[in-house]
Amino acid sequence: MNSPNFPQTAITLRIQQLRDAMQRHKIDACLVPSADPHLSEYLPGRWKGREWLSGFTGSVANLIVTADFAGLWADSRYWSQAEAELAGSGIVLMKTLSGNSLLHLDWLGANLSAAHTVAVDGAVLGLATARMLEQALKKNGVKLRTDLDLLTEIWPERPSLPTQPIYEHQPPHAPLSRADKLAQLRAAMQVHGAQSHFISTLDDIAYLFNLRGADVNFNPVFVAHALIGPQRATLFVADGKVPEALRTILAADGVDLAPYAQAAAALAALPADSALLIDPRRVTLGLRQAIPAAVKVVEAINPTTFAKSRKSTDEVSHVRAAMEQDGAALCEFFAWLEQALVQSEPVTELMIDTQITAARARRPGFTCPSFATIAGFNGNGAMPHYKATAESHATIQGDGLLLIDSGGQYVNGTTDITRMVPIGQPSAAQKRDCTLVLKGVIALSGAQFPRGVKSPMLDAIARAPIWAGGIDYGHGTGHGVGYFLNVHEGPQVISCTAMPEAHTAMEPGMITSIEPGIYRPERWGVRIENLVLNQPAETTEFGEYLRFETLTLCPIDTRCLDLSLMRQDEIAWLNAYHAQVRERLSPHVAGDAKAWLELRTQAL
Repeated sequence: MNSPNFPQTAITLRIQQLRDAMQRHKIDACLVPSADPHLSEYLPGRWKGREWLSGFTGSVANLIVTADFAGLWADSRYWSQAEAELAGSGIVLMKTLSGNSLLHLDWLGANLSAAHTVAVDGAVLGLATARMLEQALKKNGVKLRTDLDLLTEIWPERPSLPTQPIYEHQPPHAPLSRADKLAQLRAAMQVHGAQSHFISTLDDIAYLFNLRGADVNFNPVFVAHALIGPQRATLFVADGKVPEALRTILAADGVDLAPYAQAAAALAALPADSALLIDPRRVTLGLRQAIPAAVKVVEAINPTTFAKSRKSTDEVSHVRAAMEQDGAALCEFFAWLEQALVQSEPVTELMIDTQITAARARRPGFTCPSFATIAGFNGNGAMPHYKATAESHATIQGDGLLLIDSGGQYVNGTTDITRMVPIGQPSAAQKRDCTLVLKGVIALSGAQFPRGVKSPMLDAIARAPIWAGGIDYGHGTGHGVGYFLNVHEGPQVISCTAMPEAHTAMEPGMITSIEPGIYRPERWGVRIENLVLNQPAETTEFGEYLRFETLTLCPIDTRCLDLSLMRQDEIAWLNAYHAQVRERLSPHVAGDAKAWLELRTQAL
């Protein structure tokens, strides 16, 4: 409950302004999700309303405000961060175990009655989520309004739409042409019996049209909707974002441009006798409501979501080259870090981000980081999504563990890697945790599994060595990774909290992270992460089997390990991995970086 004892900070004033707007519109509860009209993970500034209202800067959470309560639902990755950022705001942290949790919807259904009205902006409310919300509210007869965006009344400095230009992702790094991708999509539309297909998810659109942008931090995508018809496609983007020369190229490929705001009107104008394919998990309620009742709506996962997850042979070849450049950049970075620490130079968590980004920027094809670098020393490493700031960060000194999770966007691939660095003398308990996590990585990396197995089912393989120590972790074990696209990509996900649905099937060409962890709040955190590729393994009388090829190329620091806890086959895996890392990276490094590489890949 809110209390008059809370200071009147900017956050408490904003919450009060929201309550005033709710009162004007006779709204009893307002739900503010972490979402935009494209249901993106990372949001353009215009749609960071939940962050602006609550002060919580994590990427996933849901805020609910009533007349006498404000609560933020966040999963275990963000508990420590949320507790710190919500302090003094009057907003209560409502802990959930998973980012997919729907407990906030259940709370609304349980705490409101038929006399109450809930408001949420339908323009940013996912269609699938809207249906679950309606079900939760229906039990008590609670009214739902989705026609209000209360933020427009209380956020005077709300950012406008992004204006960064759109550019082409060109051959050879875009091996399949725009025309070929559109032809494949139209073939999939025919299978569904649909003449038209509407897409809102930004990475699907960027993939389909071989276009890239810079509208969202860390993801080379742009704000747009797309409507694909039998012969031509329409891209709805803000005026001025597409250069004239690119407009001409797109038109020749059957792609027309229209203002961003006209997407809903285009849906409303669809012929009554037509069929439209939409993905209910990847389109908002507001856009669904624009479709005329006479149009047949076919609901299925976007065909592009499957297509972009299955990297072609040419794309995989480019990714391997990007991994070599990324690994070489990391050798330069770690060589600098170790030298600075040995010489007792002051090193802070903030400097880690600066130095690692600078090393990547010197590599061909690099465009930007693929997410905000996580550099957490000791207790800060126990927060899976920790971010050092100028106001709050640690100096790397003394004894312990430094967790570094970083990645890069290259024109020929997207990288994501986590490594542990020993500082001074790590304790026996810290080494044990690092070893258990590595055992989890090795267990899953070496697995063979049936083609089509549901990806969430693989999660327990990585957890087993950690569970054997009576330990667990609160996040998923792996996520799909795009090709010069979003660092988090579906449809596959390796997580014990995800449903093993048909669309999560593992198929050749998918790139996924393997990143188990152990987190001991306020003491230390451990995570080791590689990206792996689904490769054909063998075909038997029981069907086709896949295996993982490890793509990430960077030594795993053996000084963090307790080798007495490792089996001989696990040590053999690590030696073989390090031999490959040394062979692949040696041609790309020299001097201190090469010396560091050779030292850290010595066989055990």
